Amino acid sequence: MAEDGKPQIAYGLQGVVIDDTHICKIDGEVGKLYYYGYGIEDLAQHCSYEEVVYLLLKGELPNAEQLGALKKELVAARGLPYGVRDVIKSAPKTSGPMDVLRTAASALALTDSAPNDNTEAGRYKKAIRLIAQFPEIVAADYRFRRGEEPIAPDNNLGHAANFLYLLHGEKPGDAAARTMDVALVLHAEHSFNASTFTARVIAATLSDMYSAITGAVGALKGPLHGGANEGVIKTLLDIGEPAKIDGWLDEKFAEKGFRLMGFGHRVYKVLDPRAAILKAWSKKTGEEYGTTKWYEMSDAIEKAMLAREKPLYPNVDFYSASTYYMMGLPPEIFTPIFAVSRVSGWAAHVIEQQANNKLIRPKAHYIGDVDKKFKPIGER
Repeated sequence: MAEDGKPQIAYGLQGVVIDDTHICKIDGEVGKLYYYGYGIEDLAQHCSYEEVVYLLLKGELPNAEQLGALKKELVAARGLPYGVRDVIKSAPKTSGPMDVLRTAASALALTDSAPNDNTEAGRYKKAIRLIAQFPEIVAADYRFRRGEEPIAPDNNLGHAANFLYLLHGEKPGDAAARTMDVALVLHAEHSFNASTFTARVIAATLSDMYSAITGAVGALKGPLHGGANEGVIKTLLDIGEPAKIDGWLDEKFAEKGFRLMGFGHRVYKVLDPRAAILKAWSKKTGEEYGTTKWYEMSDAIEKAMLAREKPLYPNVDFYSASTYYMMGLPPEIFTPIFAVSRVSGWAAHVIEQQANNKLIRPKAHYIGDVDKKFKPIGER
């Protein structure tokens, strides 16, 4: 409480610690990220997305037998229900991919025989189902928008490779599949960010997994959270050529309130470790696909931003944009790809929240009037 009697307000909950978690640690001062104690660099280099799913849901890395069992569970949970498929197909043309994903995630609950089963086994089963279904939802919407029918999953493919297959109808090469795998690993979890906190707030009411995940999708849709990588590629396309970068930045920063998407972070004071990893993959992807222009422009923008009077570091959104674009993925599905990955982290937090639950109910400082004189409607 301040001297004037007004409470100290942490706007945006900045710096507020509201709970313990075993799932993720971020050290923003030195640029470190851990899932259950494992550094993100090791996980990105050595693990598949399925291994990270097991880690997030179970709290430990799997052995070969455990990983095989998880993969079978994910494959068994594939196959888009016809009711959900119809919801996707009937979505208005004006709706965006994240609108469709949010609605389809909610519709999944209607095709579950026990959507409100909040037992430990029930939560886990729903987590697996959502993780398996998200790539199919995104791919079905992607194909419907192009006048194409969705295709059935290839159960011989892993999670990342199958996602690319569902999108394009062709089995991806090893390089593309591995690039997507790394991207999914890097985006899977990031502590109490806006969408994860949304999921935990909903879970804390003892609502169901589908409701929590649907709310999280809604939060991720926002351009200040998951939508930033779409803004990054729009920036690259707007600039067009490396020679125009400095002039473009000078012009934009002269505008009041301009914010360059893909730079700065609420937690990291140094380089986002995920951005460092994705930078290398962006370069590798450009070389693989024979077009390094977008990587080179991204690298030049990063250097220009670090040379400014108030330097800013890139975050995970910055290099994911050029990576996806060079893989032939359109900007409108960049944020849905984020959700395809992050659904595992959301589910892990719902499970953790409900395992040791307390309703989340913060206070607000009221600044309006009190004891106003009531007037009947005829006197107003």
